[in-house]
Amino acid sequence: MAGDTKEILKSLAVNVSIAIAKGFAAVFTGSGAMLAEAIHSSADCVNQVLLLVGVTRAKKPPDEKYPLGYGRSVYFWSFIVALLLFSGGGVFSVYEGVHKLQHPEPVDHIGWAVGILGFSLLLEGWATWGNLVEMKKRRGEVPLLRYLRDTKDSDLVVLFGENSAAVLGLVVALASLLLAVQTGDARWDAVGSLLIGLVLIAVAIFLGREVMSLLLGERADPTIETAIEAVAKTQPAIKRLIRVLTVQQGPGEVMVACKVHLVDGLDTKGVVEAIDAFEKAIHARVSDIRWLFVEPDDDD
Repeated sequence: MAGDTKEILKSLAVNVSIAIAKGFAAVFTGSGAMLAEAIHSSADCVNQVLLLVGVTRAKKPPDEKYPLGYGRSVYFWSFIVALLLFSGGGVFSVYEGVHKLQHPEPVDHIGWAVGILGFSLLLEGWATWGNLVEMKKRRGEVPLLRYLRDTKDSDLVVLFGENSAAVLGLVVALASLLLAVQTGDARWDAVGSLLIGLVLIAVAIFLGREVMSLLLGERADPTIETAIEAVAKTQPAIKRLIRVLTVQQGPGEVMVACKVHLVDGLDTKGVVEAIDAFEKAIHARVSDIRWLFVEPDDDD
């Protein structure tokens, strides 16, 4: 969680600086693409504050009302961020692009816009690179696209989605402004705003789908089940592992429920000792498991 908070704070500082710079540029130039980018960065600032709320709340210990803890609050706030990215960034940028196509306005002070876009691109690129480095630590040899689809670290994926969309949006804004100046046709600026909006909508839909699955109670990484099956084979009192059920409760927090078929002839004390030994071995093998419930059963 500490690493996640560091990345969020870094991205927040970057986006506050960029939002202010883009806001000034939008006023000076009258560019729809710059206005779309300024709103995008402002929305990102709000989003990162919400992610901080989610990460902080997820650290709260279990209590009487939430006996399994608050880990899923990260997923809730990540989903809210995806919705805001869709509505506050994407939909408004598309609206601005359509408006500018219908009512083109000349773009002024192009030097301001290019300078600020270049400055923003450097900062957003730095933040995105930091996200990639952090994800590399976590995914190991897993391909990036597969990690983005399968990971349970929703806050980091949302950050990466926001920052990478911002980099792409900045490139589009810069290209559209230069085309508008070179051709003398302000509609290129409107096209840039439209494209930025479509990029944000696409990223928001991807993030929303991924986070919704976690919010509903997605199965944990299948390697956890594989590890539990391997541990069961080492336990002399376990004849067979009947079933394993896993649920991702939050980043690094997994709930597991198992049914096991124990060997014949065990008394109550023997059953308890067998289950305790199994649970201890599982916790030693998989650190992400926070809640573990083992039920003896007869599958014959």
